[in-house]
Amino acid sequence: MRVVSIKTHPLRPTDTPRLTDIIDRYIPKLVERSVVVVTSKIVAICEGSYVKSDTISHKEALVPAHADLYIPAEENKYGFCLTITDSMLVASAGIDESNADGYYILWPRDAYASAAQIWEYIRQRDEIDELGVVLSDSCTRPLRWGVTAQAISHCGFEPLKDYRGTPDIFNRNLKVTRMNIADHLASTGAFVMGEGSECTPFALVTDVPHMVFMDRPPTTSEIDSLKISLDEDLYGSILKRAPWRKGKKHSL
Repeated sequence: MRVVSIKTHPLRPTDTPRLTDIIDRYIPKLVERSVVVVTSKIVAICEGSYVKSDTISHKEALVPAHADLYIPAEENKYGFCLTITDSMLVASAGIDESNADGYYILWPRDAYASAAQIWEYIRQRDEIDELGVVLSDSCTRPLRWGVTAQAISHCGFEPLKDYRGTPDIFNRNLKVTRMNIADHLASTGAFVMGEGSECTPFALVTDVPHMVFMDRPPTTSEIDSLKISLDEDLYGSILKRAPWRKGKKHSL
């Protein structure tokens, strides 16, 4: 597998950039079976999904409007709300102020629609059929320092590889194992893109194993296949006991 990051100029909300212009300027002509990992922040900036920071008291004030469920910021030492947003566990509903030049950057309003638009545009531009697109955002994991990344949306490929019912190397059938290809690609891209001042919001991934490409965006049921309910989740008994408050998004 080959992974390369793509550097751009600094992108600010005040520039009102068009994402297709950024793609044309920086992403070269792609070959079949390429995957483009895109930071959700650049998509949100291009779509106008942001709030000027001096118009509200603090970032966490935005969280209730953008989360399904949230735990108030005073419940942890860092002053961040822990949220469930679009069925993902994420700090502050994904709202970020880093590399934002005085703004709070939200998640794209419809991350799956945004991924599909990028997918359609590059496929037509480069006259290719097999293309994957992943919108990524940084995330933390319980009991581990450091951020990785997760896919907040994807397009053009099957996001899970199902091993259930197949034998391991000692011929024992696997019962629950499914590999999350979308999240693996998000973390792979984030690793070369970095988290600071690198100014590299795109990554190109080629020669990807386990990929099954699709000739259309995912259906609602295919998107839902990535989600797991609290009743089924291994960590559900802990999460259900947490002091959640209902946000206004209510997608759960």
